[in-house]
Amino acid sequence: MALATTFAVVACGSNAGNGAAPVPPGSHNAHAGRQPAPPQPLRAGERFADLKMAEAYTPAPPEGGGTDEYRCQVIDPGLTKAAFLTGTQVTPENVAIAHHAIVYAVPPGGAAAVREQDAKTPGLGWQCFGGTGVKGAEVEEGEAAWVDTWAPGAAETLFTEDAGFKLEPGSLIVLQLHYNLLATDGRPAGSDRSAVRLRLTDGTPQTREFVTWPLDAPTDLPCSPDESGPLCDRAASIADVTKRFGPEVGGTADEQLEECGQSAPKPGNTQTCDHQVEAPMTLFAGFGHMHLLGRAIKVELNPGTPNAEVVLDVPQFDFDDQRLLKLPSPVEIGPGDTLRVTCTHDAGLRKQLPQLSKLPPRYVVWGDGTSDEMCAGIMTVSPRKS
Repeated sequence: MALATTFAVVACGSNAGNGAAPVPPGSHNAHAGRQPAPPQPLRAGERFADLKMAEAYTPAPPEGGGTDEYRCQVIDPGLTKAAFLTGTQVTPENVAIAHHAIVYAVPPGGAAAVREQDAKTPGLGWQCFGGTGVKGAEVEEGEAAWVDTWAPGAAETLFTEDAGFKLEPGSLIVLQLHYNLLATDGRPAGSDRSAVRLRLTDGTPQTREFVTWPLDAPTDLPCSPDESGPLCDRAASIADVTKRFGPEVGGTADEQLEECGQSAPKPGNTQTCDHQVEAPMTLFAGFGHMHLLGRAIKVELNPGTPNAEVVLDVPQFDFDDQRLLKLPSPVEIGPGDTLRVTCTHDAGLRKQLPQLSKLPPRYVVWGDGTSDEMCAGIMTVSPRKS
């Protein structure tokens, strides 16, 4: 049986940590040797809660095949009163196989569903593609919030504003770890006992509440002209993604076309999607997420108008150097505004990257695997009344 609580508190209030080792930029496989960034000091009113997996976990490919496992672990921060989460820092133990990690905050209304999922799943935690994998934690009052994403090179991002993700007593944290088994080149993956540091504060009546708004765009990257094979067909590639990750992930490619107002896929290196703003909010930061074939990602506010503004720009994307980027100053948006996300991928990188060069060519669509792709401008925002 899975443990009811798979993390144990290690320490609180400490700001000691490890140094960071230099890694050659742009290599896309520089995980080994990359150490977590040293923690930034506590600020007035803040405290650290350092938590670690109760035991080591050894990842394995899913039953449907593939070279990636997504494993969710539940963390109970043990809150007895409301607190604001103002920073997170994930520190995977086995950085050679840690592709990325997502920190989710689950409100009290979803806690029972998370604990039930954990208890009924053999082993440590549970397999979770495309989210927490817990339906009762992702609807209505139990909806899980995407708080932060870790990837190699990411460090804790601190805001100067009085703002954070609000956690009520009884809230849980779910840590989704993506293990990339391609990185082992056929060798045993080994185990991992990851940790996460929460930066908490009690807040004030004026503290702004953060939420996360993922802005996705399709990925329709065809094989290069000199490539061929059965997976160079879009339908075959989607069927392969579905086999590896299930129908929810496999259906994303076509669902995104509909959500972005596209009647048919537009194969090519660059894809865009417009997202309409439906409520007043303030933009504070953005995080561009792609996989190994990513070249560039950008989020624009009201493109093509006199008031156009770029709110996230990563012109030379490097998977090994992803991080949350604070806006120079918060930007106010509301109904009538548009946010456009644009991603550029490059199939030519497939032959250059050791992790991908031995795999068969494929028409790349949205998928959770290292050989698949994503296009997500993940914005940190705060709702406002007017």
